[in-house]
Amino acid sequence: MKGSGSAALRRARTAALIGLAVVVSAGCSGGDGGGTKGEAAELRVRPPGVHSWTAEPCRLLTGAPPAEGFTLGSATDSASPEAREDIGESGGRPLYRRTGCLADLKGPDGSFWKLSATASVYEDSEPARHAYRVKEDLDRAHGRGPEKVHDTAYALPADDRGRPGRTLLLWNGDLVLTVSAYAPHGSTEREVRKDLEQILGNAARRIEDGLRDHDAPSPAP
Repeated sequence: MKGSGSAALRRARTAALIGLAVVVSAGCSGGDGGGTKGEAAELRVRPPGVHSWTAEPCRLLTGAPPAEGFTLGSATDSASPEAREDIGESGGRPLYRRTGCLADLKGPDGSFWKLSATASVYEDSEPARHAYRVKEDLDRAHGRGPEKVHDTAYALPADDRGRPGRTLLLWNGDLVLTVSAYAPHGSTEREVRKDLEQILGNAARRIEDGLRDHDAPSPAP
């Protein structure tokens, strides 16, 4: 009886240690948010906000380095104040305005990277949600393998004439944001993924926060 009691105690201790290891591993990998590993997984869900269009979106990226060791180079705004029509649900045609930025980045070793961002600000949050879901469904249907960052953001592998890259899509309130980054020619996706995720996460946070009207009450989720 004593031997069986000792064996049971050892099994209980082993189970407790395994359970502790699982909890620690989940915490280190960002498992609580269900996101991908890396900096993009740290892009936390924010309460829905109200956002405004800007003619100078590149200025939203100049407050801090795009990622550790990177610098922002030449940048070009592509912003039209004209409202566009989207094909919404039930034949509706909600309006939105688009603003974007294309920028060169210099890596820690002097190599040249590329960053592009497009923000679509809708007249209401529901059309923005619909546009985001449609894009997500299309990416999934075409086998592009969306990787969930959190409930309202996902990432995709991307390519620019042989340059490995990644794209992040995010929905928040009346905003649908797309950010893409590309590494230098000759890079491999495995080598540059961590840097790409840092660039995407930082750019998405700064643009969303820069376009947000911090005095407006949050719309209903």
